[in-house]
Amino acid sequence: MLLSVFPMGWEHYLLGGLLIGAGVSMLFVLTGWVGGMSTVFSSTWSYLSRKPYFQQSRFVDTRVWRLVFALGLILGAALWWVWLGPEGPLHTSVPLWQLGVGGLLVGFGARLGNGCTSGHGICGLGSLQLPSLVAVLTFMVTGFITANGVLFLGGR
Repeated sequence: MLLSVFPMGWEHYLLGGLLIGAGVSMLFVLTGWVGGMSTVFSSTWSYLSRKPYFQQSRFVDTRVWRLVFALGLILGAALWWVWLGPEGPLHTSVPLWQLGVGGLLVGFGARLGNGCTSGHGICGLGSLQLPSLVAVLTFMVTGFITANGVLFLGGR
């Protein structure tokens, strides 16, 4: 059963989760900053847009460290790919338009939910925030329903 759920093993998932949890915990304990990713998007827009929403101090005052945080995630993924990743390139059979629509829906949902899954699931639950518990349960139930709906309707 464990192999059907984790066909490539479970150890790297555990290690990744521990590293993410340790990193976000250290960020909060050492600086008081919450390491959710959806605010990176809004704080980055504060460089490009003069609209009052993007010029809030919570975006403008934190945009530098948030960009460094996001860059660290990208560089970390690149290093993993070089040292431990698969030999060849990966691909998906999902059409580009569906990936784009999915990205827009996720972005909209992150703004609507006042945070993304990383912010609520890792940071919010870690600090015992009830709104984050509600958000994570909503994300999970929606994901289960969507995945099963796609299977039921004849998807892959």
